[in-house]
Amino acid sequence: MIIYLDTNIVVYVVERVPIWSTKVDRRLQHATSVGDQLAASDAVRFECLIEPLRKGDAKRLSDYTKFFGAPSLLNLTISTSAWDYATSIRATHGYQALDSLHLAAAVEGGCGLFLTADVRLAKFPDIPVEVIS
Repeated sequence: MIIYLDTNIVVYVVERVPIWSTKVDRRLQHATSVGDQLAASDAVRFECLIEPLRKGDAKRLSDYTKFFGAPSLLNLTISTSAWDYATSIRATHGYQALDSLHLAAAVEGGCGLFLTADVRLAKFPDIPVEVIS
């Protein structure tokens, strides 16, 4: 199964956010041990790189670059149809624009699970959503 990593999950892993990074590490280790593929989209990369670039934080930028460049991570490019689907998700469900885009990228990318820490996304009907808590 392909597991889409929401931005908050990537931030917890890369920035080693206390409490969260341990929970996420455990979940991702289990996923890879059973043969699941981890994936993130261009939108996740976009969100993660803003703050390190804004602050000129070369170390954090390097950490994110390594994460997104890992051969084990499936990088999902966002197609025109995913953008259209995201528009529909936003209009129908009222999610924020980037949340809608993440969900659309996951579905369009063939993911079987959307992993997040954002409880607001839990009821999205088109893909199973697992909320780390």
